[in-house]
Amino acid sequence: MKYLILSFLLFASGLIQAQVRFEAKVSREKLGINERLRVDFEMNEDGDNFQPPSFEGFTVVGGPNQKISTSILNGKMAYSKTYSFYLQPKKRGNLRIGQAEIIIDDKTYKTSPLTVEITAAVDKPTDGDSSEIIAEDNLHLVAEVSKANPYLNEALTVVYKLYVSPRVSVSNWRELDSPKYNDFWSQSIDIQQLRVENGEYRGEPYRYVVLRKTILYPQKTGELNIEPLTLSIAVDVPSERRDIFGSRIYKTVNKTVAADNKKINVKPLPDGKPANFTGAVGKFDFNVTASKNELNAGESLQAKVEVRGNGNLKLFDLPELTAPSSLEMYDPERSENVNTNLNGMQGSISESYTVVPTQKGKYPIPALSFSYFDPSSETYKTHTSEELLINVEKGPLAGNEPSGFSGANKQRLAIDGNQFRFIKLNTNLKDLDNESFLGSFLFWSALILPLAAIPLFILFGKKREQRANDVMGNRIRRADKLARKYLSEAKKHLGDQKEFYLALERSMHNYLKAKLSIQTGEMSKERISSLLAEKEVDSETNSDFISLLESCEYARYTPASSDTMQHDFEKAVRVISTLDKQL
Repeated sequence: MKYLILSFLLFASGLIQAQVRFEAKVSREKLGINERLRVDFEMNEDGDNFQPPSFEGFTVVGGPNQKISTSILNGKMAYSKTYSFYLQPKKRGNLRIGQAEIIIDDKTYKTSPLTVEITAAVDKPTDGDSSEIIAEDNLHLVAEVSKANPYLNEALTVVYKLYVSPRVSVSNWRELDSPKYNDFWSQSIDIQQLRVENGEYRGEPYRYVVLRKTILYPQKTGELNIEPLTLSIAVDVPSERRDIFGSRIYKTVNKTVAADNKKINVKPLPDGKPANFTGAVGKFDFNVTASKNELNAGESLQAKVEVRGNGNLKLFDLPELTAPSSLEMYDPERSENVNTNLNGMQGSISESYTVVPTQKGKYPIPALSFSYFDPSSETYKTHTSEELLINVEKGPLAGNEPSGFSGANKQRLAIDGNQFRFIKLNTNLKDLDNESFLGSFLFWSALILPLAAIPLFILFGKKREQRANDVMGNRIRRADKLARKYLSEAKKHLGDQKEFYLALERSMHNYLKAKLSIQTGEMSKERISSLLAEKEVDSETNSDFISLLESCEYARYTPASSDTMQHDFEKAVRVISTLDKQL
């Protein structure tokens, strides 16, 4: 009987052990080097100390992802636990996936090694349901360049757009690397507020936002490279898990995306440049004006050389004004009134000369010519100003002077003895001998006011010290400020039910991630409630927080009024503020 019982136990033990299954599976046995491979390690009994293989020859782009399922079929319970990895091959050839290990009931089990064949890159990569692959397939950073073949110094724009598929959403982003724009003169256009718009990407509906706009003026000819913009983006990707209402639970994935390098071919300006051409490219008007044409010797006037229009206004020189030697002319003052938008630089630049005649007579300021290249007509154009005639009515007569013209800062100013006549010699000064500052009202005010201010400074210092020592008050103020910081995005969408409750739920999750160091995938209401209870948060605050999360979920299926949204927002401010004080 003893031997019979022992044999039965050994047979039953062997039968139980024979039922343990631990095996490795691959999503495919042959793939291109630009495709991804999913490897599943599946077991039918719960185990401990899972050890994956080294995955030599591959880069792990996702995982380990854990999946557990339990089902009952014909009265028997079936259990399954799977560890999944997503791999990117590093080279071509036959790559080996080694053995994985796990301990089940104090016994070590190993999978059989697998071999996959890696071929050359394929035109249309397939396979990929990992979070990283979903994020990559539904997130695109695009650089749009307005002109591929501009002329030298002709404006072109590069606009960076982030396209996001409706399947995923973006939590936040930051720049990892900004383009340097070598060989370009560049200026960024300020974007006041990011605005989400609907559009298409490769024929599919997408949402997009314009992240950056930049105006570029190429400074050399030939093929030039526009460097890519690189971003790190937090993407919320739907996982295979669902909440109690059947909605998918989202998982946050950090994804790095970069715009493509853009090549442009810069054409040189055509031959036939005018002699006075200084590099102006665009469409311009040119004029030379004087503030007045008649004055006396010793008085001054302003002569202004101005170019107005659309083009590379800051990248060329204005023609230099010349005048007869009897006109004293000083170095010009440059003025720029230029705005930059997607059409390039627009506005005006000018140089104002101060001119002072020293002798009586009529003096011409010769006409100036300004040349520029017009890209639309691909021709050079020249504008010529009119000659200015300056009539000096009073002053010494001009003697035998050279008839030539002089440039700025090349004349001597003739002194006629009356150059200081603008100084008043007869004044109305009052004698102050009979008026004494000592003992006056101003004297006593200056003496008493500083003394009277001392109690105010003491009172202010005590109030400040009292506020600094108010630990509870400071904590309340900091908590309220923190709550409004997290809820600022939700406040922007008050009135838009869908966007408001999505932003409200996301802000509450972000707060918990920051305070409790948990991931989005762990944020079930039961898990949150238990964590808050462990942190000794009172039951009322705990209940209010959970009810807010439920309001966000209910809002997906039922309409909500503006009053309801305002009430939920104020409740969220109060709950997060209270929760922060307790945490």
